[in-house]
Amino acid sequence: MKQAIHPDNYRFVVFKDMSNGTSFLTRSAAQSKEMIKWEDGNEYPVIKLEISNTSHPFFTGQNILVDTAGRIDKFKKKYAKK
Repeated sequence: MKQAIHPDNYRFVVFKDMSNGTSFLTRSAAQSKEMIKWEDGNEYPVIKLEISNTSHPFFTGQNILVDTAGRIDKFKKKYAKK
């Protein structure tokens, strides 16, 4: 492994899936200004996600469409038969 190419500022961070509210604690070097109180009583930085493995159709086995900011409607309008 090459030396001095990996970040050295790993710390515990909470990742929160905003589509279903699921959160998990892991180590990361990602920056965040927001903090959240975790189950162990400590406060950690929080990174908000639009989708994670708990809400992604591939992992859940459900064929639901997650529409973020009307992207699906824009696509259908753009390519609709006239």
